[in-house]
Amino acid sequence: MTDRTSTSPGSNSKTTKRRRAAGRLLGLAAVAATALLTLVAVALATNSPFIGPFNTASTVTSAVPFNGDENPYGIVTVPRTTGDLVAGDLLISNFNNSGNAQGTGTTIDQIPPSTSNEPAGNAPTFATIDPHHLPGRCPGGVGLTTALAALGDGYVVVGSLPTTDGQSDTAGAGCLLILNSYGRVVETIAGRAIDGPWDMTSVSQGLITTLFVTSVLPHISSTQANTAIVVRIRLLTFRGLPPIPFDEDVIGTGFPARTDPNALVIGPTGLALGQNGSLYVADTLGNRIAAIPDAMDRRFPFSGGGLTVSSAGFLNGPLGMTLAPNGDILTANGGDGYIVETAPDGTQLVEQAGDLTGGGAGFLFGLVVAPAGNGVYFVDDNDNTLRLLH
Repeated sequence: MTDRTSTSPGSNSKTTKRRRAAGRLLGLAAVAATALLTLVAVALATNSPFIGPFNTASTVTSAVPFNGDENPYGIVTVPRTTGDLVAGDLLISNFNNSGNAQGTGTTIDQIPPSTSNEPAGNAPTFATIDPHHLPGRCPGGVGLTTALAALGDGYVVVGSLPTTDGQSDTAGAGCLLILNSYGRVVETIAGRAIDGPWDMTSVSQGLITTLFVTSVLPHISSTQANTAIVVRIRLLTFRGLPPIPFDEDVIGTGFPARTDPNALVIGPTGLALGQNGSLYVADTLGNRIAAIPDAMDRRFPFSGGGLTVSSAGFLNGPLGMTLAPNGDILTANGGDGYIVETAPDGTQLVEQAGDLTGGGAGFLFGLVVAPAGNGVYFVDDNDNTLRLLH
């Protein structure tokens, strides 16, 4: 009987060749994948610090406006041209008045990056806020803090932690002030968890803008207490209409804060939302960078001052904070005038001197990456200037 399932001559050899060819292709693909992963790993491993090449800190101009306000604290870059706002300009909030009383500053500067060597009193002004003519509540009045954000739809949000005489025993709860693109206050956010808004960052997604705010006054005293909190506020932002607050949640608790005769308040200052969804917090008194995981969607507060990302080392009372283009965390030391770059895994990469006066203690506050990525703008409240690390 003939075996009808037998193959024709040569068919086995053809199948073998096809299998060998497929094996070679799989082998080449594996080699290519390994090479790609190696290249990625090398690229990540050799990724140099963003501020590594910057070794010069120069004064751009004075930040003192016409009314003599001092102590520049917050700084942000205008994202788009609207009204009197010009894309790329720098907004700077002033905490003190001309008499150097803390918690009494009422002006926001608007300084084009091309400005140079303007004397004190000549800083261009975006807004001068009259505490007696506000559209809503702001308990205690106006004293502009580091909490400053420029929204994409042309509105600006700034925090107020006011005093009547520059002393902590007269500090009011304050509020968040919302200004339109012409520098006029159109709305306030006060009460509930807003009690001494000290710093802020923002992120916009379509019609919703999320603000993250540190609130430093709850139950504060001259002795250190873990009472400061981080608040998340959501706004509906329709073009042409003032933002509408619709949700407010405490997402972090237990950050150390206390009153201070020289700084009024010392507490969690800088904020930045990382690419991994964690909100980084500059814990000034704890001398560390903390993180609140899942900050955008968190339903319950993360207690205990968040997770520690990095502490001590180059850090020395971190105040202002921003993210570098590569995702690293940049902080301004209040203790010694250095700007520190820290990787998201907590590795401290480099520090660069920012203060030019030699002292450094308590001088540096807000900082922001230059729009072209060729430096870092920061404020120095020792001599009330805008400076550039480049």
